[in-house]
Amino acid sequence: MIKNLQTSFSISHRLIWISSISLGILTSIPKIVDHHFVLAEGIADFVVTAGFALLIWYYNIYSIPAYTKKTGSRNVISAQLFIGLGVGLILMFLLSSIQYYILSHLNFGPKMLMYEVRGILINLTFYMFIHLLYQTYLNQQVVRELERSMSANLAAQYELLKQQVNPHFLFNSLNTLKYMVESHDSQSSEFIIKLADFYRFTLGSLKLNLLTLKEELEIMDSYIYLLKARFEEGLIVSHNLSSELYTTLIPPFTLQLLVENCIKHNIVSLDKPLHIHINREEEYLVVRNNLQMRKIPEPSTGLGLENINQRYLHLSEREIQILADNETFTIKLPIIYEYPNN
Repeated sequence: MIKNLQTSFSISHRLIWISSISLGILTSIPKIVDHHFVLAEGIADFVVTAGFALLIWYYNIYSIPAYTKKTGSRNVISAQLFIGLGVGLILMFLLSSIQYYILSHLNFGPKMLMYEVRGILINLTFYMFIHLLYQTYLNQQVVRELERSMSANLAAQYELLKQQVNPHFLFNSLNTLKYMVESHDSQSSEFIIKLADFYRFTLGSLKLNLLTLKEELEIMDSYIYLLKARFEEGLIVSHNLSSELYTTLIPPFTLQLLVENCIKHNIVSLDKPLHIHINREEEYLVVRNNLQMRKIPEPSTGLGLENINQRYLHLSEREIQILADNETFTIKLPIIYEYPNN
């Protein structure tokens, strides 16, 4: 009866018309079996009841959602119920009056009372039924939105896992380690420790939705150490962040993904160092790098920034900002406080 829940609330027109016509027929049956049956009166009775049912159907279908959206109230007994009853009484009075002017020989008083009582019963029945359907619709919308958010979050975590345990990065790291060991580099032991720390952080943090910025910077420092063993002074990462920001929150590996994104798309060499700077601008954590685009960038899924954006939308209902000019590329991440009133 309810159409696609991703569209506006509606009820099958077939149900509306069939139920209205059926009510009209049911209320006419007593007159049909009456020995003094008058065809005109039976038809008039059918038309008044069926017409009233149709009008009340459509009135409640549009008024109940409008009232709920405006007030936020989901109670069955509300101002809308009494407004609807008043509208129903007026509609039935108008329809009965039309019938009276067509069939003027009828006793208007008792006939009007019968129609008004019938109208109240029909109105209450339809109101309760539509209210129940609409509340079910709203509940299903909430469930669908939760499922969509959970699905998006799981997809983001899955993509994040693929990017964190990056075979290409691991291959490069092991090659670097091999070269360091063969050349008896004194830093090889430290490199192994940092590599182990990085993957320990990776596996330990994937299950979390948020980390403190301090923890995120520790993960990023291990990652940068591993990268600098490969790029040396060709990669320069710095930050100018006050200690008060360390307790703010950030989705795990956001900074590492942004650094990785910079390296994928820019030249990194001793002759043309890639500078990445992290600082605060108002209520944003800003990651900015100089632009020196590769002619052939490293393979990329193209989902890194979108994943970060989806996670921010999911966790804070705010989007990241992406700014670019001829010299710099900037990502602005909304600062997430542990207590929103900060």
